[in-house]
Amino acid sequence: MSSPEIQVSGGAGGIEAELADLVTLARSSSELAEKLASTSLVCHGMLADGDLLASAVLNPAGVARFDAALLDALDGPRGLTVLAATFAARALALQGAAAAYEAADAALAEMADTIDWAQGFFWPVTVGGLVLEGAGRLLTDPVGTAVDIAALIDDPQRWLTEHPGVVDELMGSLPGVGSLVSVLTGELTAPWLGGGDVRAAARRLGQLWPDGTPVVTNLPDDDKAGAVTPPQSVSDLMVALNRRATRSSGEQDQIDVRVLTHADGTRAYIVDIPGTADWNLPGGSVNPQTHDLGTNVRVLGGDVTTRQEAIAEALRRAGASSSDPVMLVGHSQGGMVAAQAAHDARTPAFDFNVQSVVTAGSPIARADVPPSVQVLALENAHDIVPHLDSRENDDDPNVTTVVFDRQLGSIGENHGIGDAYQYGAEAVDRSDDPSIAAFRAHSAPFFARPGEKATVVAHVYEIGRK
Repeated sequence: MSSPEIQVSGGAGGIEAELADLVTLARSSSELAEKLASTSLVCHGMLADGDLLASAVLNPAGVARFDAALLDALDGPRGLTVLAATFAARALALQGAAAAYEAADAALAEMADTIDWAQGFFWPVTVGGLVLEGAGRLLTDPVGTAVDIAALIDDPQRWLTEHPGVVDELMGSLPGVGSLVSVLTGELTAPWLGGGDVRAAARRLGQLWPDGTPVVTNLPDDDKAGAVTPPQSVSDLMVALNRRATRSSGEQDQIDVRVLTHADGTRAYIVDIPGTADWNLPGGSVNPQTHDLGTNVRVLGGDVTTRQEAIAEALRRAGASSSDPVMLVGHSQGGMVAAQAAHDARTPAFDFNVQSVVTAGSPIARADVPPSVQVLALENAHDIVPHLDSRENDDDPNVTTVVFDRQLGSIGENHGIGDAYQYGAEAVDRSDDPSIAAFRAHSAPFFARPGEKATVVAHVYEIGRK
């Protein structure tokens, strides 16, 4: 259920959550079938019981009636044996249905990637088709076509943010373009260009940005209201994230680890991770800034980046253990890094108990976050950045995607935390959608209860690489 101001997909109320229910029902049906079959087998043994056979000498008619009644209860049309077979068949049918739905979803996603790749590899044909399509539309709807062209020329940014699907198509076709370039250059560029989908292409391209090793510097704790106010809502999370983002710059990648101590003494750790601030081109040397274009490309390819390693070190310095609950909150690239860290949670790559992730304007559809982590992904319908992975978020039970409508006229404003995503977070806080409610319940350790005397200490770190 979505309110008029937001559209919610995935999460506890999503389609794949219902598939998970199918699998659970199938498992229960299988277990019941086993119990019924076992009971039937034991009861069949009673027919050969020695005492029963001995009593047949004294009362043959009574024993015959008993045997007939027991056989009917076991093997009759409504007997245990038939029930066991029925529940076993239902379990197989439910398992098959769930597997078929999952296989179909995976096949459709793979097919979409293949089509996009082909559009890029055979780009002359693609361009020719677009020209023909445009000519056909011009003939059938000259006024509408002229209006669209005028809008594009008058305000290209607004036009693009009104048609973000163009970004999906463009990004999806780039791996095919890269593959074509590799073929034309005799595979000379194959180590860096090509790949069958966006993730594979990003993994190759990311090698052009050396990632180095992390450097973490302690900065003074932040004692201002936006940082130390115990969060009670998603909009509170956006306030703190925006505060950290505005204090970062192209020359300083700044994050914080906020330690929330509840009235009962329990602790939770919230990490605020801003987005990209350094748009560097690839080069042979290591860039000291971790919030650069190279990190974008590498994390899109599924790499464990230096920025992720630096965040892990910051958590350790803030006192977090491998068992303490951790929430990662990220904007743009920060959300991508958060999703990848969640993917690596409880492994040497990120040995922390990541329970929740909140992203704002982040392309995370290919991150494959484990079911143990609940994700709340906020997306502005007019923000092109979430489209850079050329795929919509899956309708997973642990990934709740909230799309809201906030058209501010430019790519930057539509992607901003304060300009756009604060608005979306406030809409989330007003919602009673079941998927959002389930996320709140799962993420309770990271929110102070109304009236609770909780405290927050905000440890701030500059992170970089060498």
